[in-house]
Amino acid sequence: MASVVAMPVVSRGAGTGRAPMEISRRELPLARSMCWHCQSDIGGEYFCNQCVKVQPLSKDLDYFSCFGLPRKLTIDTARLETKFYELSRVFHPDFFEGKSEMERAVSLANSATLNQAYRTLKDPILRVEYLLRLEAGAAKDIPGKAPADLFEAILEMQEHLEEFQAAKSQGDASSAARAGDLLRKARKTLEAKRAALENRLAELFQIWDKLAEKHALDETQTAAKEGTLKEMRDLLSERTYVMNMLQNLKEALV
Repeated sequence: MASVVAMPVVSRGAGTGRAPMEISRRELPLARSMCWHCQSDIGGEYFCNQCVKVQPLSKDLDYFSCFGLPRKLTIDTARLETKFYELSRVFHPDFFEGKSEMERAVSLANSATLNQAYRTLKDPILRVEYLLRLEAGAAKDIPGKAPADLFEAILEMQEHLEEFQAAKSQGDASSAARAGDLLRKARKTLEAKRAALENRLAELFQIWDKLAEKHALDETQTAAKEGTLKEMRDLLSERTYVMNMLQNLKEALV
């Protein structure tokens, strides 16, 4: 479901018609409490008020905060896109041509952070995977796990795949066609499972968002939050396995 979003090329004065410094200065946490150039105190500005040098974003900045969004799983993608292009204009390297090496480096680093944050939050699966890393310390790549309810079907699928590949290598068109039909049927089963997993994830998004709205959780709500995180991780693990199987079938049936 993920898509690659290239950094937009924005010409000077595009969009708002304003230079980048004219956009609000106090929006993102920064990496330092003082300017890297003149050591003046800074309080969240994009640019130092004294020397007007661009400031680096905080390495601890999470992607949700980056766009001024709450840590929820259902987000306004139109708002996300608007904010992304606004911030891209602020930090775009085109605005820092002729500046110092440090300013160009900060511009590139800030743009890279924004680009990665946008790609992650735009995609629902990448978004929930990222949330799990923030909230539960989950690994970046969640390992695949075969869905228990498809265990027998998966074993049969693997057997049919081996039969199909063997028949093709031996030039046995009849056996290959028969095994291919069984694999196409299995693919429909996997696609249905993927849809079911994603539908359940969407339900859990709503549950998570309601819990995230609460400032303080009681014992029951805390348990519900932990349970929701665990179930989402388990679903993603099964989805990873299903997606890998679908890819294997796609490659075999080409």
